[in-house]
Amino acid sequence: MPAQPPMAARLPALSFALLAAFVVATAVRTHNDTTLAIVIASVLMFACCWASATHLLGPRAALRFVVIAVCLGWFAEQMGASHGWFFGHYTYTDVLGPRLLDVPLVIPMMWFALTYAGYVLSNLIVWQSPVDGAPGLAQAAMLSFLAAMIVTAFDLGADPYFVYTLKAWIMAKTDGAWFGETVQGFFGWVFVAFVIIFGFRMSSRQQPLQPVSPFLRRHALVPLAIYASGMVFQMILGSPVEIRSIAPFAMGIPLLCALAGFQRWKRLGPTTA
Repeated sequence: MPAQPPMAARLPALSFALLAAFVVATAVRTHNDTTLAIVIASVLMFACCWASATHLLGPRAALRFVVIAVCLGWFAEQMGASHGWFFGHYTYTDVLGPRLLDVPLVIPMMWFALTYAGYVLSNLIVWQSPVDGAPGLAQAAMLSFLAAMIVTAFDLGADPYFVYTLKAWIMAKTDGAWFGETVQGFFGWVFVAFVIIFGFRMSSRQQPLQPVSPFLRRHALVPLAIYASGMVFQMILGSPVEIRSIAPFAMGIPLLCALAGFQRWKRLGPTTA
């Protein structure tokens, strides 16, 4: 077997190191939700997911996923902030740090991290594998919709917290049916997440995924851990308090199903490190 490039050999350790740093930064946030703490945690989550995607999908596919998610995520948020598209009318405050036009830079990063986690979870649930290659159009649409629902399950608890606790953005309509949030926003989350993930799947049909070798199976746990950390955060600090009971069901059910898929993948697949 030819020698692997130094960076390829270091990807697993890098991903787990970034994951550990993200968990620490998230724990620090529970005591100090300042702009700096939020930005650091968000950048670490983004970097961790990019390193994980590079290992599981291959460098080119990971870069495509990042570009698609960041560009479409920024566009959707910019149209929402300026025209009320997708999520309803809202205005970002300075809480989330520097912006590109009306959108904080960390928001498109979060779109990549969350859609990547949703992509891996949906594949583990359906295929018992973190990647699905290039399925047929109908399968790609179904899996992308499932992944979008998994992403939106995170938003059920995140949106009220970001609006009413962090005051990261101000909604024009404050009497929505979900703890003050509008239901339109969740339709927007499903739609935008679906477009990002479906777009990535379509981009991979003619360019097969090339995971980095040697392949470490436990590396597929990184995006699951990112998603689980969001669930735990909402269970501890969810606001309003009802969110703390909703999070383990809305996010815990797909997480457990993905873990079951991961265990089956380990048993059925070839032996790896």
